[in-house]
Amino acid sequence: MGTLKHQLESDELALIRRVLGGERECFYDLIRPYERNIYVAAFLLLQNQADAEEVAQEAVFKAFRRLNQFRGESKFSTWIIQITINEARMRLRKDRRHLYESFENESASDEAETYVPRDFADWREVPSEALQRSEFRDALSCAIARLPEKYREVFILRDVEHMTAAETAMALGIEQGNVRTRLLRARLMLRDELAPGYDGSWLTEGQWKKVRPW
Repeated sequence: MGTLKHQLESDELALIRRVLGGERECFYDLIRPYERNIYVAAFLLLQNQADAEEVAQEAVFKAFRRLNQFRGESKFSTWIIQITINEARMRLRKDRRHLYESFENESASDEAETYVPRDFADWREVPSEALQRSEFRDALSCAIARLPEKYREVFILRDVEHMTAAETAMALGIEQGNVRTRLLRARLMLRDELAPGYDGSWLTEGQWKKVRPW
């Protein structure tokens, strides 16, 4: 596995060198594996298909223009998602200036806020059979949209994009400890909305229809 990962990273670096050397057509080969990840991250942050498409396109365009700034200190996938997050943040600032919560000037005390879950059941990964139900997928998307932005960002990168804590911290410009704290709170908030049973289990379709709040 480690050898394959190293090979993929080496292939990416080779593609980057070719693009910077003038073979611009190679950029599509470089970005193609991450197109869906870029769009999903933008959509879950913005909750608007048109905005997400524009942000994804702008992120790819900026990655192309700034490719010479990529130093290889992180994975290329982390770098492109970081650009996407920044583009989505700017769109949120533009569209909701009066509601936007500053990410850059958060105080340490902000991370000390306590979220009290409804019960003490552990977070359970969403089972595939639940995700196959369009009703549940829609409810999950709505629940993610209601998370405060700083928790939504971490949840998307860790549990949707499957980035590591270190990669998430680098993409968001925060400490790894903050990543762990925010992810825990995001999971608790989502679990309270989507799995309110005291055993923490996911609801059946019949049970879901009885308790869904929207």
